[in-house]
Amino acid sequence: MNLVSIVDYGSGNLRSVYNAVKQILNKHTFCSNVKVTNDIKELNKSSHFILPGVGSFKGCLKGFYSNPGLFECLEDNVINKKKAFLGICVGMQMLAQRGFEGGKSKGFGWIDGDVQLFSLKDKSLKIPHIGWNSLSFNNQHPFIGFWKKNSRMNLNKEINAYFVHSYIFKEKLKKNQLLLSNYGHDFTAMVGKENILGTQFHPEKSQKLGLDFLRAFLNWDSRV
Repeated sequence: MNLVSIVDYGSGNLRSVYNAVKQILNKHTFCSNVKVTNDIKELNKSSHFILPGVGSFKGCLKGFYSNPGLFECLEDNVINKKKAFLGICVGMQMLAQRGFEGGKSKGFGWIDGDVQLFSLKDKSLKIPHIGWNSLSFNNQHPFIGFWKKNSRMNLNKEINAYFVHSYIFKEKLKKNQLLLSNYGHDFTAMVGKENILGTQFHPEKSQKLGLDFLRAFLNWDSRV
């Protein structure tokens, strides 16, 4: 029985993510169980990880690192054992090398790049960026191929997801930029590197598209 763990570090939209995942899990999905946990033993049993994040880059990292052994456990499972990982919103931003919200802070450093304020020339557009925006595919990745092959939607048509954010991920390697969106200008909606994925949008709030995306993630064996 494969387990998806939603990492509980005192921040993040845990209940909404849990409820969305619970909707799609069944005996036919690759993952058949879900837990919200920060217990090292449970995390080590997991095949998939979801790291939500709500709040500031610095605040989320502070909360995360206040859990002894949590980073080392996650790093061993994700970086060394290549288990599937999904960061959502600030959970995605934490993958970067650095963030500049509330001063410079060091991120996980799993994907090269910085988290910077969403700067717009069009002053009629408000920050934070809140609402629905279209997504466009930008680069190939094993997960993207898997999602397209197994989607219950027509991903060749316009697809939309829900965003709530003031900062954006500016990756150094464009090959890690899997999805784009546009709000005043193009920005990264999803990053990916090997078994590591991150979405700036909230799949758990993105209705049919979000559930389709999460279903693909929970069925994706990143080690194949």
